[in-house]
Amino acid sequence: MDFTRDIVLENDRALLRPLAATDVDLLEPAAADPDLWLYTLTRADNRASLEAYVAAALQGRAQARRYPFVIIDKQTGWAAGSTSYYSVVPEEQRLSIGYTWIGTDFQRTGLNRAAKHLLLRYAFDELGCERVELETDARNQKSQNAMRQMGATEEGRLRSHRPTQGGIRRDSIIFSIIRPEWQQLRHTIFGAFDTARG
Repeated sequence: MDFTRDIVLENDRALLRPLAATDVDLLEPAAADPDLWLYTLTRADNRASLEAYVAAALQGRAQARRYPFVIIDKQTGWAAGSTSYYSVVPEEQRLSIGYTWIGTDFQRTGLNRAAKHLLLRYAFDELGCERVELETDARNQKSQNAMRQMGATEEGRLRSHRPTQGGIRRDSIIFSIIRPEWQQLRHTIFGAFDTARG
């Protein structure tokens, strides 16, 4: 994966483009709900913490560790949140999708699934991945349910996996989608979006 390339992904519902420092202003309204950040590794529900979040994401891209996107809701034209590729291992044909958050007003609208469609399609079709991993805090049932509903397979729990807010170490629940599954999922769960080529 070329971290220096500007990757833009689009279907009928969502537009994903590279995160930029100037996106703090666009993302601030969507990020303001404290409940969004209950189970994330860091918070970004005020101006200072959002600036730090964006700076860390951009530093991750500069170091070829993370490729962050802004999620644009094409129905409204508004910036709805952010998501990233990370843990990219080309020689093993795998990567992870995560650091995903979507503002409360955009949840349960299909936007998250549309964004995941774009990321999965690019990972499997363009980057040649055989496996895409997703993880979430073991306490975050909402996120786990969303991963199951999009066809990801739960693989297990990693105990004391990552440091998180409040100075504690969280357990993570790991999910994956592999290439043979993607060929089916793109026509079923993601079928509404897969007709649009971006």
